[in-house]
Amino acid sequence: MKFDFVIVGGGSAGSTLAARLTEDPDVTVCLLEAGGGADPILLRAPAAVVALLPGYGKLYNWAFQTVPQPGLNGRRGYQPRGRALGGSSSINAMLYVRGQKSDYDGWADMGCNGWSWDDCLPYFIRSENNARGASAWHGDSGPLHVSDQQSPRPISKAFVEAATQMGHAAVDDFNTGENDGAGLFQVTQFHDEAKNGERCSAALGYLYPALSRPNLTVITKARATKILFEGQRAVGVNYRSGGEDKSVYAAKEVILCGGAFQSPQLLQLSGVGRSADITRFGIEMVHELPGVGQNLQDHLDFILACKTDDKDNFGIGVAASIQLVKHILQWRQDGTGMVATPFAEGGAFLKSDPSVERPDIQLHFVIAVVDNHGKNLHRGYGYSCHVCPVRPHSRGEVFLISGDPFADPGIDPKFLSDPRDLAVMVKGAKIARDILEAPAMKLYKKHDLFGVTDNLSDAAWEEHIRARSDTIYHPVGTCKMGVDEMAVVDPELRVHGLSGLRVVDASVMPTVVSGNTNAPTIMIAERAADMIRSAYAKDNAILESSS
Repeated sequence: MKFDFVIVGGGSAGSTLAARLTEDPDVTVCLLEAGGGADPILLRAPAAVVALLPGYGKLYNWAFQTVPQPGLNGRRGYQPRGRALGGSSSINAMLYVRGQKSDYDGWADMGCNGWSWDDCLPYFIRSENNARGASAWHGDSGPLHVSDQQSPRPISKAFVEAATQMGHAAVDDFNTGENDGAGLFQVTQFHDEAKNGERCSAALGYLYPALSRPNLTVITKARATKILFEGQRAVGVNYRSGGEDKSVYAAKEVILCGGAFQSPQLLQLSGVGRSADITRFGIEMVHELPGVGQNLQDHLDFILACKTDDKDNFGIGVAASIQLVKHILQWRQDGTGMVATPFAEGGAFLKSDPSVERPDIQLHFVIAVVDNHGKNLHRGYGYSCHVCPVRPHSRGEVFLISGDPFADPGIDPKFLSDPRDLAVMVKGAKIARDILEAPAMKLYKKHDLFGVTDNLSDAAWEEHIRARSDTIYHPVGTCKMGVDEMAVVDPELRVHGLSGLRVVDASVMPTVVSGNTNAPTIMIAERAADMIRSAYAKDNAILESSS
């Protein structure tokens, strides 16, 4: 089989890119996805994330692990990633967050021309079908439904009130480029009558409406194993499907959309990266590119949690189960109720210190106790506040642990390897606890779940943080965009030193954005689609002028 473009990975970026490129009926695209479809009820019901996040049986979830982390007392971290069309947008908390203007302007300052905030904003707007309508900041006709929450719990509104009681601003929209303050998140959730309250993953928003196009071929349960090269040009992909090894070829480009872990892994398996990382597994080198798998960045997450007698949130037990059945019926009827919740309903972007120029910590307020990614269950009702430094200094890596293409990648975030991250985390934890102790939230508190008490020393906070912190699921940077010697792709997302090969996913971010990463990943794919169309329009114009 031969197509113009072969896209590897049908996650947030791959679904977006496949849909956009096939808007041109003369362009053919083959999309390879290792998982299955995005339409099972567990992937459409937002609250079902509680069943998917822990990764039992790797149901729709790659459920990766990190190597032991010295900064986290030697514990292995957990790295869930979506394993279905839509990728992690099919199993995430649906939060629609862009980050800060300075994040993107910083990319441009690093030599990534065309990626400033002003360059990227039109692509955020183009992607959106925002329930609030069109404005200078939002769009109302894009494939991605963005909605105010269907049924936020009163306790989430109390969290925002508590933040204002502590002197923080109330924010109605976190997505204008400035996000200092507390508010309720918007979510990637359908708001039309037919699907109201259902998850709008990138697959359901972008890809599924395009499946009837004759120029789009989607192959699920297809695990890419190797990029095929002719000299220094990528010409196709080997993949395993149904127990058989198969190949698909690209007349124009192979485009990797596997994410921050699997895009660098596939490059390394194909002989692209640092020879020291590759040849020891008997893999033949194609191209030395030292940045592949380096520059891994992620947001580390520390949880404060309390038990409560308030039953108007998510709980564990007989009464909570009866309540949940009622909410399921309500959601099936009109899309509202607790099944529509993103769990992380409230949030804040705050400065760890008044001297900081812009917010450097993010809080997620969750209407449940999320302990160890939902693996440790606590009977009764509770709530939790998650603290993340949004611009970490620690840098990790992704590497091969085997030449077997079906083995998991080696993942080493090197959490807290830079002491500045721990210092910010301690300050953020203190700020979060002050908010949880403010009058509006104090009403809900029964007792702290993890032994956090008043007047903890910094050393005690550090012990808590090292003992219980882990990712909040925002890995980026391992195929970073740029012009320096460690850059993997150029600002057009073409792999340096090779032809016919691009990377389009969160791995190209040179630095992680100051917030959640799903909306920026979709924006990157929107921007890439225009870049690709423009490149081949120029080629066609040259051919026509010379004929």
